[in-house]
Amino acid sequence: MISPLHDATQYHFGSDNYAGVHPEVLEAIAVANGGHVLAYGDDPYTQHFQEVVRGWFGEQTEVFPVFNGTGANVVSLQAMLPRWGTALCTTAAHINTDEQAAPERVGGIKLLPVEAPGGKLLPELLIEPDPDDVHRASPQVVSVSNSTELGTVYSPEEFARLAEAVHEAGMFLHLDGSRLSNAAAAQGVTPAEVAQGADVISLGGTKNGALGAEAVIVVNPDAVAGTAYLRKITTQLASKQRFVSAQLLALFEGDLWRRNAEHANGQARELGRRLAELPGVEVPLEIEANAVFPVLPEGVADRVRAHDTVRFYDWPPMPGAVRLMASWDTPDAAIEHLVDAIRAELG
Repeated sequence: MISPLHDATQYHFGSDNYAGVHPEVLEAIAVANGGHVLAYGDDPYTQHFQEVVRGWFGEQTEVFPVFNGTGANVVSLQAMLPRWGTALCTTAAHINTDEQAAPERVGGIKLLPVEAPGGKLLPELLIEPDPDDVHRASPQVVSVSNSTELGTVYSPEEFARLAEAVHEAGMFLHLDGSRLSNAAAAQGVTPAEVAQGADVISLGGTKNGALGAEAVIVVNPDAVAGTAYLRKITTQLASKQRFVSAQLLALFEGDLWRRNAEHANGQARELGRRLAELPGVEVPLEIEANAVFPVLPEGVADRVRAHDTVRFYDWPPMPGAVRLMASWDTPDAAIEHLVDAIRAELG
């Protein structure tokens, strides 16, 4: 038997990417591992996942499984934008801050970031395209995240209003849904319901219990061109795609996406409640999904992180704050351990 190279009893709050793979997803991969099937997406698992998603958004929908969220975003934006276009996003957007300029470097895409309170790009913040101005990149796509990088969530009504404004301005709407399951669970709706109005969606699975599985969902075929080719060019086409699609089926055909997201969201709320009770600790943002952004007294975060059993990061978009992410597998004991570690350093 192979022993793990890590302490399997440790649970960290640095990222929901730290979490392992849900047992039901591992089982789905094992089930898909028998015999030979066609490669590059011509397999029954990919076809069935497409049927599931078409049940959400309609028969016109196309699904393109990919390896990771950055790849999903780059493929989506490449397919949506003409050469002269730019993508409008918030300054805190993942495509703007945490993807090593992949949209620019890999996709040749200019981003147009705007300040957005609470991480939400509201209709009044839109910059509309000017067809008579040839001197600047023209906004053609609006890209937003749900949940946002500040842990806030668009309600279905908020998202629908934004989509209406985007379309009225003659633009298309891209949704970075790396944590779409958390947003949907927070609103008590399905991922499809919280994403209604999006033209293209980067659907996340990895942060919610998958091994490495995301998807580009094209709801509006008129919003894209050449998606299949761009996925290949961008090195996001899996040869043994059945193993990516089997993970997505395990998450989204039933209710595993909801169970995992509800647990992560609930643990984040509990962590926030416990931290707010500590002297000198502030939790300024309402906890809507699985992210907590406490502001700790100066020096406390570094002292806590000096212990190898606790990992988390500062969060520059909120000066003085740290980001704590709960996961599908975060146990009560991990919350207790972190709160005790912070309490011990408060002096």
